[in-house]
Amino acid sequence: MRGTMAEHLAGLLHWYVEMGVDIAVDAAPHDRFAETPASELVHAEAKSPSPAPPVAVEAGRRVTRESAPALSAGAVEATALDAAAAAKNLDDLRDRLSRFDGCGLKATATRLVFGDGNPQAEIMFVGEAPGADEDRQGVPFVGRAGQLLDKMLASIDLDRGKVYIANVVPWRPPGNRTPTPLETAACLPFTRRQIELVGPKILVCLGAAAAQTLLGATAGIMRMRGRWFTYPAGDTEIMATAMLHPAYLLRQPAQKKLAWQDLRMLAKEINRLQLAAKG
Repeated sequence: MRGTMAEHLAGLLHWYVEMGVDIAVDAAPHDRFAETPASELVHAEAKSPSPAPPVAVEAGRRVTRESAPALSAGAVEATALDAAAAAKNLDDLRDRLSRFDGCGLKATATRLVFGDGNPQAEIMFVGEAPGADEDRQGVPFVGRAGQLLDKMLASIDLDRGKVYIANVVPWRPPGNRTPTPLETAACLPFTRRQIELVGPKILVCLGAAAAQTLLGATAGIMRMRGRWFTYPAGDTEIMATAMLHPAYLLRQPAQKKLAWQDLRMLAKEINRLQLAAKG
């Protein structure tokens, strides 16, 4: 009986991890919504006597308390565009992104996951969003998928000192869910500016989400992989391609043969362009 209970509890914990519940924030549950400053203000106002009516200070004007309206999606994107465009280098961009509050994922993530590798690299890889390991360390692709990516790079004589790695969305979505279109749109100006500042000769989109977002395509990853696209970056154009995401390859190891074909295509283009392996 005791062994069966332990198996059930172990199974429950495994299910929690699979659903993305991988961090215990306290020993007992709390109603976080009830503890917000807004709710405390509501309770305080409910207990206090009704305030006096507004006092006229000028003809046709009254003193009223109004909450600031929430920014629309268009306004958030415009704010992101202005902030990203003003960044003069990657450090400046990171600082501006850390102060940007237009994406709700910032409130639930542990760390900002900005980028990793060589900022002067001629080859740049961009994924979709960080996972649990990346969220804890603040570095992209450090979990199991990241370890597989390192092996993929090594197979064509590359490593993190010769490439630059980032994500379209720099904050982890709760439970590793797919970022919403609004969350992606809020972060995209920063990602595009990040690509411009790195200035790679080749851009590799890891997975369908990154490829569709950056390349403006609607086709699935199987139709996009193995081909070359043109990515506009300011006044220049960057050669771009799409590859299967390492996390997908962990779930579907039989598809590694396709990934190897794509890596060989990438290596061939690197040699054709005579790109320097900056390390």
